[in-house]
Amino acid sequence: MGVPRIEAASRALARPTHRVGAALLAVVLLLFVAVAAQQSVQPPGARAVDAPAAEFSAGRAFQQVQAIGTQPHVAGSAPADAVRERLLTTLRGLGLSPEVQDTVSVQGGELSASAGGSGLARVRNVVTLLPGTASTGRIFLVAHYDSAQVSPGGNDDGAGTAAILEIARALAAGPRLRNDVVLVLTDAEEACLCGAKAFVDQHPLARDGGVVLNLEARGSTGPAIMFETATDNAGLTGVYAEAPRPVGTSFAVEVYRLLPNDTDFTPFLDAGFTGFNSAYIDGSAVYHAPTDTPATMDRDSLQHLGANTLALTRELGGRELPALRSDGDAVYFPVPGGLAVYPGSLTWPLAALALLAVLALAWLARRRGLATGARLAGGFGLALVPLVAAPVAAQLLWAMLKVIRPGYAAQLIDPYRPFWYRLAILALTATIVFAWYALLRRRMSPAALAVGGLGWLAVLGLALAAFAPGGSYLAALPALAGALAGIVAVLLRGWWSVLAVTVGAAVAVVVLLPTVVMFFPALGLALGAASAFFATLLALATLPIVDLLHPEAGGQRGMVALRARRLGGLPTLVAALTAVACVGRGPLRPGPPLPHPPDVRPGHGHRPGALAEPGEQAAGVDRSVRHGRAGAGHRDLAGVRPGGGVERTRPARATAGPDPDPVGQHDDRGPAHRGLPADPATSGTPDHRARQRRGDGQRGHGLRPSGAHGQEGRRTVGLRLRLPCAPAGGHRGEAHRPRGDPAAPARDGRQRRAVRPARLPAPAGGCRHRGVTQLGDARGGAHLHAVTASVRAGPCPGPTRT
Repeated sequence: MGVPRIEAASRALARPTHRVGAALLAVVLLLFVAVAAQQSVQPPGARAVDAPAAEFSAGRAFQQVQAIGTQPHVAGSAPADAVRERLLTTLRGLGLSPEVQDTVSVQGGELSASAGGSGLARVRNVVTLLPGTASTGRIFLVAHYDSAQVSPGGNDDGAGTAAILEIARALAAGPRLRNDVVLVLTDAEEACLCGAKAFVDQHPLARDGGVVLNLEARGSTGPAIMFETATDNAGLTGVYAEAPRPVGTSFAVEVYRLLPNDTDFTPFLDAGFTGFNSAYIDGSAVYHAPTDTPATMDRDSLQHLGANTLALTRELGGRELPALRSDGDAVYFPVPGGLAVYPGSLTWPLAALALLAVLALAWLARRRGLATGARLAGGFGLALVPLVAAPVAAQLLWAMLKVIRPGYAAQLIDPYRPFWYRLAILALTATIVFAWYALLRRRMSPAALAVGGLGWLAVLGLALAAFAPGGSYLAALPALAGALAGIVAVLLRGWWSVLAVTVGAAVAVVVLLPTVVMFFPALGLALGAASAFFATLLALATLPIVDLLHPEAGGQRGMVALRARRLGGLPTLVAALTAVACVGRGPLRPGPPLPHPPDVRPGHGHRPGALAEPGEQAAGVDRSVRHGRAGAGHRDLAGVRPGGGVERTRPARATAGPDPDPVGQHDDRGPAHRGLPADPATSGTPDHRARQRRGDGQRGHGLRPSGAHGQEGRRTVGLRLRLPCAPAGGHRGEAHRPRGDPAAPARDGRQRRAVRPARLPAPAGGCRHRGVTQLGDARGGAHLHAVTASVRAGPCPGPTRT
């Protein structure tokens, strides 16, 4: 007899009797689920200063932020000394006994700025022990109190430092915990991670290891995301799930492990510690910028960072810490009401089960006459089109935005107000998916396209299981849920089929939407293709619901068919108009007019000029990615070309003789030539300048750190290898100078003057190095690190090029 043939109008997974009502019901339910999923990755409301003493209060912590983030406090500077004294006073006022670890340490991590050598710095860490009643191990709360060169550090890392002070107050006000708690406020994180490295290598409290909770900020708002863990984190992840609002995903951990980024957490990991690294990362336009002031901080983010850490500290404080060690990683992701966690050993079984479920759905659809084998294969192949087109369109949109607003090209991650542009990328993705679906659903059948989309999710789940196991859930779970829901929908009819595909789509929304939301601030609009890709996966997983927004696929004739085709293009038109409206809305909301950047030189009153455009980053500020490993992040610069590109440096020929200007660099042009207010107190003094010339015709702004570093009465902040060397007892090398003839006049006709080196004692059988290192990144953001120096054992290789 065979299987009865199904009419073309019914070749969809969901076949409701009332199409409009079913579409409305499904959309409303999915919107409700989407709101709940989005709220799962939002910070809680900030608690006021009058919150109970046992609770974390962002209001109380913010008072510390206001005191810490008043001006840049680079390691080794007078403002850094003042911040450290405030930390000591605050901790002593809580009845604690803080100590200062004053030592010299090598750098932590593998910083590209010192490729070929080793960085050193004198650091002054603030360390406080809260002893436990019967300790089974130690819990380390870590944040750095130094700031970047031109940033007041209100968020980075005033947030982490203030949160630890508030946590210390709450712990001191309550009963003692079972396990020891050690507060570690590190120095010189921005320069070289030397403070964390010094504590791990030299402090007696670090000898037995323990659990580290590192607090960071790479922006000014957003949820506090737990983005990095140690390996074999299954035991600790169960503890993190007990936090009041856990926000984290194992896929973020997989991605971060591949990135050339370091924080203070890195030296602890290298030494065998375990723990979590948390930060809020949205609002990244203020990152390492003069605008990173307390006024830009979202106190809800501070509340989230501190409240989660306090809860984790208390939970870990009563646990048997050695028992938290495990043999594998966990898979976890945010869901409404908490964190979903399952063992990593289930990754491969779930990925394989998802593929089998999709194959079973394809077999059932073919047997029931919903699609032929050829159409199923075609649907699978054609589903690749939106997966490629949407990310490409997102990148083209960003390229267009940089043409409309040239200042966006200087942004490291995001402009000041990226919300409308993020919506534009999502609307553009929806436009592509709707247009693709409307053009093909009649020829290929809705069931074939739905199965094809789930097929790519299943394949991606297997690929991620092989290369990034912590991210396999992103594709495997939506594919599995969608396939099982599709099987139920095919076997049933009417409203039951609509309910089945709605449940399957809801699972995809819960799993994928938070990832889309978190990826936007994590990677920025410059890599908006990543968020567009995951948004496309979400759209493919919800194709049975998308089909309900269109007229029936086939079965009409004449004017009815023409009207159905026109209605089928309505979702595409609405999405396209939304994308255009969002793009047009974005430039109408530039960032706020910003004040003059704060003083970047300890003890001096000079302030660089105001920003060239409201809402755009100041030229010359530190725009580097956080401590990249060798080969990424920082680059040595002698300057930045007008196009924003990197201009490399080369060493000068070695000479001998007196050194009238040990470390200085004169510039006869003066502050007025660079668009800066005059500084009578420091005009004409030797200094180091990080210059950035804008390629969009705008005037550059110089940044001048302190005068002659290394002179008597001045502290050298960071010590790094980079410049040419001289043999022991022989000549001394000169510092780098701009490429080309150093005697050639500059563009304004003035004479260039190279940085002059200072003498360093050379070790026996070794060589000495001295000079100035300018660091920056490939986006053209230049900044100035401290006077650099290091010592290398063995014969001197002579002048080298970098």
